[in-house]
This record gives sequence, structure tokens and C-alpha cells, in this order.
Amino acid sequence: MAEPVSDDIQQPETSHQLRFDAICKTFPGVRALDRVGFEVTAGTVHALMGENGAGKSTLLKILAGAHRPDSGNLVIDGEPHVFQSTAQALHAGVAVIYQELHLVPEMTVAENLYLGRLPASRGWVRGRELQKKARAQLAALGEEISPHAKVSSLPLAQQQMVEIAKALARDARVIAFDEPTSSLSSREVDRLFTIIARLRDEGRVILYVTHRLDEVFRICGAATVLRDGRHVETFPSLANTSPATIVNRMVGRSIDDVFHYTPRPRGSKALDVKEIAGSGLSAPVSLSVAQREIVGIFGLVGAGRTELLKLIYGATRPRSGQIEVDGKTVHIRSPGDAIAKGVVLCPEDRKNQGIIPVRSVMENLNISSRRHFSPLGFIINSTRERANAARYVQRLNVKTPSLSQLIVNLSGGNQQKVILGRWLGEKLKVLLLDEPTRGIDVGAKSEIYSIIYQLAATGVGVLLVSSELPEVLGVCDRVLVMRQGRLVADMPRDRADAEAVLRLALPIQLNSDTAVPSGACAS
Repeated sequence: MAEPVSDDIQQPETSHQLRFDAICKTFPGVRALDRVGFEVTAGTVHALMGENGAGKSTLLKILAGAHRPDSGNLVIDGEPHVFQSTAQALHAGVAVIYQELHLVPEMTVAENLYLGRLPASRGWVRGRELQKKARAQLAALGEEISPHAKVSSLPLAQQQMVEIAKALARDARVIAFDEPTSSLSSREVDRLFTIIARLRDEGRVILYVTHRLDEVFRICGAATVLRDGRHVETFPSLANTSPATIVNRMVGRSIDDVFHYTPRPRGSKALDVKEIAGSGLSAPVSLSVAQREIVGIFGLVGAGRTELLKLIYGATRPRSGQIEVDGKTVHIRSPGDAIAKGVVLCPEDRKNQGIIPVRSVMENLNISSRRHFSPLGFIINSTRERANAARYVQRLNVKTPSLSQLIVNLSGGNQQKVILGRWLGEKLKVLLLDEPTRGIDVGAKSEIYSIIYQLAATGVGVLLVSSELPEVLGVCDRVLVMRQGRLVADMPRDRADAEAVLRLALPIQLNSDTAVPSGACAS
């Protein structure tokens, strides 16, 4: 049982204020921020919105001390700052909780919470004190996570909560959340919003970055919109502001239907999975995807969706089952086998599994196709590689100043386009997509959907996993529902309404041997 929150956790006694004052930042070939200025006050949660590439991430990194502005400064409680390092920002009471977590996987939860501030005497860590302090911080979030557990052993949602607890352990007076709910279930989102409301009421400055408009209007009282590195508008109150107005300011145009679904005639089976069993599944799964068909998979966090894709792709070895591609039985024992058979995966975790951050856009695009340009296996034809990368950057409208730009400097939406472009040079038959628009703004989502439709129209079978039910219902021709490691429903588009899908995914009127834990909710 978690211990009660200890009395030594400090609570701020006064309200605070943050102001961005004419912030400018330029990278090679890119004006990331152009005299951005607005104010965030305590007493309300302030949303920061904009398309990918609008400058939100750069602004957060300046706030965190990871980047220095070319000009302008931060004003916290009336005092100007230009942080030279993240340590300076932390010392000034600033905490930024990024979408892509900054934890040390092989350290324990307690060690991560107090990294750099471990209680010690004579060079030895005071273990009991560390555990007590860690339990108190976790209890403040309502989490019963063992402080002794290695972070790498925790599911992604719990790692996200550890990241939040780490910021609170530093008693930050300015807290910025970057897409904090992207890996959380509804139950965890509700808990997080309760925590944010408490922090708001304590007088801390809360800056909330998200692409989810429903969250903005649920938790935020004010909002600022950036576009192309410039401040567009600040809404001091959202009470009389509509989601359509926010979207219009973000993209500079009206997007009435982000999905733009159009039906396609289906062909023969592109993928036929028969009784596949393995890690993450509680029962064998069978499914099929036709040529030119987009099949969605929806379920709770932990339902086995990602695990199923990994089994199909060969990233995890199945215990049993059979896979057919274009009507032929294939033996997939590794991702290399899958790619050779025309089955490719765009993974959920772009940062750690989808891209090589320290390499260029060109290199990331050519990871798979390089073998086609190097027939001898060791001589790289740079001319052909550059031409190939340029072709797909233009075709997919990847926003990058050059092919040599490090991919880590691109927005999430453009990174996803590069991952998709990587596979277009293959003889693609089946495309597996795991959360393809996670952390991507509404404009970039529309572009990603168009790419998916174009691929499907060429005869590719698409299997798409998403935690966003509107996305599954809006994009897919057919919807599969998973619950607790089992495939429980296969529904055509015209029968897959939100209520029906949720009723199948949630533990409602289920018997004891199939019910998911009572705390689980749709994500």
C-alpha cells in the first residue's frame, strides 16, 4: 500500500507568472520562432497550440534551457531569464514534461525521481529515505508503482506518470506538459487532469501543449496559437471560443472533415493471419486484410494491439499460427523476413523504434532501400540515394530545409512522413501502422490520411492500430475490437458506431473470465 504524502513536499504559497518576451530562434535554413510573445498566469491552465512545425517544441526547449534564444527572454515572476542550461531552468523552478520521455530505463523509479538529488551521506545513498520520498511522490499522483521497479519494466503509461512525478518532486513553480496524455488510458487521463487542476489551484503556472481539442476545452481556460513560428492569437478565455476557431487559427484554413474518407473496391486477401499466438495475446488471433482495404484495430490500453502487430511483423516470435501474404504462406521470423515479403511496420514509438535521431532525413529515408542502391553490399551510391530521398520528400510534402537536416529536428508529423516514405521504395503489400498520428496536429493528420488512402488505392492492405476511436471510425473500412489480448469483434464500417465499439471494448456485462480489470478504460 502506498504511504500517505509526506509533509515535507513543498507547496507554493503565492501565484506565479510566465511571459515569453519577443523570443526569436533560427536553425540552419529555418526560422523556428519569430518574436513570439505572450503571457501565462497562474490560476488557469494555458494551452499552447499549433500545427507540427509551428514552433511549440522549440519554445518548450527554450523554456527548459535546452535551447538558447537568439534574442528575447523569459520573464518569470517579473525576473528576466535566458537559461544557459537545463540545470539553470530546473534551479529557477521550471519543469518541462516531454511527450518523449526523459527517463533512465535501467535505473529504478526512485532513482529516476531524484536523479541528481539523491539523499546521501559520506558518498552513500540513504536508501530508506529515497524510497520513502519516492513513495510519497507516487502517492500524490495516486499511483501504486514500486519505487524499486526498473523503469524499463513499466508499461509506457506508467513511465509517463513517473515523468510527471519527477517534475513534481522538484517542486516546480512553472510546469509545461507536452502531449502528456498520448500514452495514458482514460482513467489515467482523469487522474492527471485532477492533478493538473490541483497544481493550478496551488498557484503554479501550467502550460499545456496538445493537439487534442477535446482536452483543451476540458482542462484549459486560455490558449495561445502559433503558426510558422509566429504568435497568431491568444485567447484569454475559451468560454466563448469554438474548436473550429482554434483550428482555423492553427492551420490558416477551415478543416471541416479531417478524414476525407472515400470507399475503394476491395481485392483479394493481402494478409491472412490464422490462429497466431504469442506474447501479449491471451488467445490465438485470426484476421484478414484485403488489397485496397484499411482495417482498424481498437481496444483498451493493454488489449494486445501493438503486441499483435509485432507478432505479424516478426519483431516478436509467435508460438504458433500461420501467415499468408497474397495467398501464399510465408515464414516470418524477423522484421527482415517481413520486409522481404512486402510486410512493413510504422511503429508507435517513433523516437526509439522508427527513426535514427542522429542521422539525416536522407539517411532515414534510405535505411531500407539502401540495399537496392548497393548491389555489392558495401558500395553506397550516394547519387541514387539523394535522388530517391528527394523524390519522396517532394511526394510526401516533407517540410525540411534540406535532405541533410537531422531528422530529430523535424516535427513529429514530418518524421512520420519520412518513416512512411522509407517503405514506398519496397514492393509493398501490407502496411502495419501503430498509432500513425500520435502527437500529430490536425493539419498533418489530414496529410497522413491522404497518404494512407493513396497507398490503399494502389492495392496495399493496411492494418491500422489507434487509440483514437474517431480516427478508427473515420479512416477504416472495417473495425476489429480487441479486449484483454483477444480479438472480440470484426465490424464493417457501417455498423461500427462509437457506442457499439466502446461497448465491446469496455468491461461491461462481461463474465469474470473475460472481463478486463475494473480500472481499465478506453484510451
